[in-house]
Amino acid sequence: MKKIRNSIFYVSIIGGFSVLMYWIILLGAKLEVGRNITVPQSDKAQWAEFVDSFVHNLQHPLALLLAQIITIIFVARLFGWICIKMKQPAVIGEMIAGIVLGPSLIGMYFPEFSATLFPAQSLGNLQFLSQIGLILFMYIVGMEIDMKILRNKAHDAVVISHASIIIPFALGMGLAYFIYDQFAPANVQFASFGLFTGIAMSITAFPVLARIVQERGIHKTRLGTIVITCAAADDITAWCILAAVIAIVKAGSFESALYTIVMALVYVGIMLKVVRPFLKRIGDLYSTKESLSKPIVAIFFLTLIISAYATEVIGIHALFGAFIAGAIMPENIKFRNLFIEKVEDVALVLLLPLFFVFTGLRTQIGLLNDPYLWKVAGMIFLVAVIGKFVSSTFAAKFVGQNWKDSLSIGALMNTRGLTELVVLNIGYDLGVLSPQLFSMMVIMALATTFMTGPTLDLINWIFKSKEEEVPQDMKTLSQYKILLSFGKPESGKTLFKLADSLTKKLQDNSELTAMHIAPTNELHHYDTEEYETVSFKEVIEESKTLNRQVTTMFKASADIDNEITNVVNKGDYDLLLIGLGQSIYEGSLLGKLLGFTTRIINPEKLLSTVTGKENIFDNAIFDEGTKHILSKSRVPVGIFIDKNFVKAERIFIPLFTTQDNYLINYAQKLIHNSGAQVIILDIEGKIKNDAETKEKIRAIEQVAPSHIMLQKEQVVEKEFLKEQDLMLISSESWKRLLESKKPWLSEIPSTLIISDEKTV
Repeated sequence: MKKIRNSIFYVSIIGGFSVLMYWIILLGAKLEVGRNITVPQSDKAQWAEFVDSFVHNLQHPLALLLAQIITIIFVARLFGWICIKMKQPAVIGEMIAGIVLGPSLIGMYFPEFSATLFPAQSLGNLQFLSQIGLILFMYIVGMEIDMKILRNKAHDAVVISHASIIIPFALGMGLAYFIYDQFAPANVQFASFGLFTGIAMSITAFPVLARIVQERGIHKTRLGTIVITCAAADDITAWCILAAVIAIVKAGSFESALYTIVMALVYVGIMLKVVRPFLKRIGDLYSTKESLSKPIVAIFFLTLIISAYATEVIGIHALFGAFIAGAIMPENIKFRNLFIEKVEDVALVLLLPLFFVFTGLRTQIGLLNDPYLWKVAGMIFLVAVIGKFVSSTFAAKFVGQNWKDSLSIGALMNTRGLTELVVLNIGYDLGVLSPQLFSMMVIMALATTFMTGPTLDLINWIFKSKEEEVPQDMKTLSQYKILLSFGKPESGKTLFKLADSLTKKLQDNSELTAMHIAPTNELHHYDTEEYETVSFKEVIEESKTLNRQVTTMFKASADIDNEITNVVNKGDYDLLLIGLGQSIYEGSLLGKLLGFTTRIINPEKLLSTVTGKENIFDNAIFDEGTKHILSKSRVPVGIFIDKNFVKAERIFIPLFTTQDNYLINYAQKLIHNSGAQVIILDIEGKIKNDAETKEKIRAIEQVAPSHIMLQKEQVVEKEFLKEQDLMLISSESWKRLLESKKPWLSEIPSTLIISDEKTV
């Protein structure tokens, strides 16, 4: 009755006031008399008018900008995902995406499309938006630099860092001497040209380097600490030098630039001595997410904008101001993380790809249309590698590093990435770099970043010792080894309890390893240790409660599914335990491009849908990530659906076919280690006449009588399910169970889905 009353009221209000508005329009039309109002007439048909209007709307500056952003983000994510699959940093793919969308590829082969999507008059808007993205990015880079590490561990690192700057800088100026006549713009002095070539040779991409160190799991090693410190020192030094170079280029001479440099020093002094203590006080008072109100956030963003504005006005570029604003942020890790979370998604996902494409639109590889020009490009690349890689390597060796670490430091310091593109664009905007030289330098930036991963792999292969060829894990072949890989800490705790139930009485002859892999885009190098501690806290506490030893393994990766399979296949484990995938989209092409990392459909929702209300499982028994792990793992995989799992004392195993009898081996482990009571249900009546299955059950009965029984049960009662702690089921039977839509499916207890040992 209430719905009918509401409907009548709704129709009355909408209808009555619509009539009132129409009546007002009719009355208003009478007021037009004597006003000379003309209505434009058109000879065009209504459809033609609509088409003209639609085309006009498409060409509107805002519509065009939005279309550009959509295209750029999609293409950047696509190429970034491809590079991740090639074990390269995503930033390389995004850089390549920019070049692909520019005149070097799309512009060359599809000029009309390129001119429609990126007309010359629209590039100004794209440039300003990309500059905003860069300012936010440099703010993040400044926040990611841990000043404590620089203060405490900078002795050897500063030697390596400064050697890796001054040597390539000098070589770059030497290179400038030989190419000045041919490639420098006509109105550019040699000093400006030489200084910019030098700084372009001496840059290291700190953010990319930090991600590579994390992904390779060397962030906790002495090598990782040194190279991160080197890169941080390099970043600070290089940006200070760049500020001075910009001042000199704009002023025309060193003497004229002294005023700018003095103003810059005053600015830095104010930021360090006045603004930094003020921000620290605010950070100490408002260090939690709850207390960080919008007015407080506004203070920090105003600091960023004012700092960037000040350096732009002084004449040393807004990006330097953004970098300093990030570097003076309160050193509280949690506080910095809060701000990075607020800025990072907009800066890195939305705005930064615009910068890559804007750079790509400036990069005209087609200008290098002569073999001689490619020789010059090769010479630039050679000078860059010798200057950075070789100088860093020998400086590291000089301060006492072994050859392997020295070469690794050299390879990592040779990474230029996005930071190099920032410098090159500044040079291009200042008119110091010609289009040809700019294109050559962009190619050098891509090549030196791309070579980092393969070079590190080659160094590791050359120095691989015999001891490393036989991992310690593989020396204990007699042990039953379980690897449990988890995302959320509470999931790790539950998987550990399950693993303990399988091995409780085999403590001397079993090994449990808990692994957490963090997505690199959610982890920053300076808080890795705290992140790892929080991730394993519940697992370690549970291990103490159960009096079980546990080995923890922490990794960072941009491709978590592949990382899991690599670890389990190389570690000679007997069983891999994972939780049910977080999303049916995660791992799919769309999911990878858009970067799904959060739970879209949880296990409970999945279970409720298979009762008949929704049929989303026709093509999605498991999420794509779980499918990948199942297909690539060479060991059995247990996929766990947690429904408040506490213990494994009462277990049932539904067997659909005789091929599922390998599950009895796991039942035997649970009986032996946890004293479990196991009921095997012959769902389709195919088990009672199978000799092999009956023999396995009989063998267990002889050792543990009354702990296992076989019964034919096509209809499972809800009361029976409520009494059970755990269901064991094969992956094939799980699929059949879902497709059959058994009415008892939504009532099942915690479930362990185990892949067939014969198929892995």
